[in-house]
Amino acid sequence: MDETRRVHIRRLGIVPYDEAIVQMKALQHQRINEEIPDTLLLLSHPEIVTVGPRARNDGIAPPEGYATHAVDRGGGLTWHGPGQIVAYPIFKWDQENETSVAAIIEKIEAWILNALAACGINGARDERMQGVWVDGKKISSIGLSFLRWTSRHGFTINVDTPQGRVEGLAGCGLNAHTTTCLQRLGHLTSIDSIEKALEETMLKSIQRTLSN
Repeated sequence: MDETRRVHIRRLGIVPYDEAIVQMKALQHQRINEEIPDTLLLLSHPEIVTVGPRARNDGIAPPEGYATHAVDRGGGLTWHGPGQIVAYPIFKWDQENETSVAAIIEKIEAWILNALAACGINGARDERMQGVWVDGKKISSIGLSFLRWTSRHGFTINVDTPQGRVEGLAGCGLNAHTTTCLQRLGHLTSIDSIEKALEETMLKSIQRTLSN
């Protein structure tokens, strides 16, 4: 197997969540069948809170005033909306050091941390929950679903989200206001800058590089 996998990026703009689900499932099957290379979807959603099995099992729901959608990826409640990077890696995870879900999550966390560092932002992991944290606040969530070690769903990075929306969610052991966005923490970066940093740190972080 090649140590450096080529990745094709699709920038999709604003996509309703239910449409993204259909597209992800189709691409996942295409990737399993080697019809497409590893493919990274970069997009955003109109506001929606996805409810994973952990939240459903614990009886956790968002407050009134949030649209919701049940999902089959790991994790609990995740806010999606304006000012947020949504990244869905439709990747086949069969390279070195990709032998468990935990190892794959760790690689994605490292990728986000390296991209933030390239933008002058110090992020960290936190034992409370997988994802990435800045200044003690969670700014990135990760939740994947696998079929034959090929992923769909992915991760978010909150850059400049509407006031109070992501902060209004609690669940899975986190209090409301634990999650926020980079702008609210005083990190005046942009979605374009972080997406570019994700591209530039891909090889270092996940042993993949952009296709020509």
